[in-house]
Amino acid sequence: MTSSISRSGAALALRGRARRLSDLTVELTAPARMTPDFLIVGAQRCGTTSMFKTLVQHPGVARPFLRKGVHYFDKNHDHGPRWYRGHFPVEATSRIRRLGRRPLTGESSPYYMFHPWAGQRIIGELPDVRLLVLLRDPVERAYSSHSHESARGYETLSFEESIGAEPGRLAGERERMLAELGYESLHWQHHAYVTRGQYIEQLNALEQLVGRDRLCVVDSGDFFTDPAPVFAQICDFLGLPVAPGIAFEQHNARRRSPMADQLRDRLSAHFEPYDERLAQWWGDAPSWRR
Repeated sequence: MTSSISRSGAALALRGRARRLSDLTVELTAPARMTPDFLIVGAQRCGTTSMFKTLVQHPGVARPFLRKGVHYFDKNHDHGPRWYRGHFPVEATSRIRRLGRRPLTGESSPYYMFHPWAGQRIIGELPDVRLLVLLRDPVERAYSSHSHESARGYETLSFEESIGAEPGRLAGERERMLAELGYESLHWQHHAYVTRGQYIEQLNALEQLVGRDRLCVVDSGDFFTDPAPVFAQICDFLGLPVAPGIAFEQHNARRRSPMADQLRDRLSAHFEPYDERLAQWWGDAPSWRR
């Protein structure tokens, strides 16, 4: 037992040293690195990983230096813009690899869309950035999110219990996050199963900050059913030519037991008015309501 604990402690210490070294590296090299041209801002459990892995296959896109999601505008903003920039490719190297052409770069942090401060921080530091949003059936998104949080140890209640507990868990959390700079809410990040699926509220807030033309909203159902034309639209939004040889794959899908029909119907009825407003804003019914 002692040996196991020692090994665990040593592994944690090693990871801590590696993270400190990587932070030092990104700080030192930041001036030579690119700033992001696009952000995949959400929604969580809507195919953001799959979209990121598809985008970085494009020859005109350079992937981030360390990880796909930096979470700077939500959880790491205190590290500062130099730390953030240090996560992206070296511009000169990226140009050499592409015969002098500057590629695009970006990251995927699906909490940005829901975090109360992220939108304002994004527009303040990246005034020209383009935002990609993926949406799926909010009932399925909520159920998938519950499985995800349970697997990671952030949830101990059943799905139905967590839905019932959500209003109490979230009460006052957004207001506290806005009032206390630096306060991070466990419940707001990990237990907003239903609230995160009220997409139109988040889209309206983003539109007010960045404008409609800098937002590209993708229906994940359409993307996974027939990805090529959807990806072509995304390339057009980002100013990229359509590239051959892109592999469209689905990542991070979880196998779950079926949801009870009564609970599904109750959640579908809850989301219906939000989906109607979304359809009006979007100009088309989302795939889950067609």
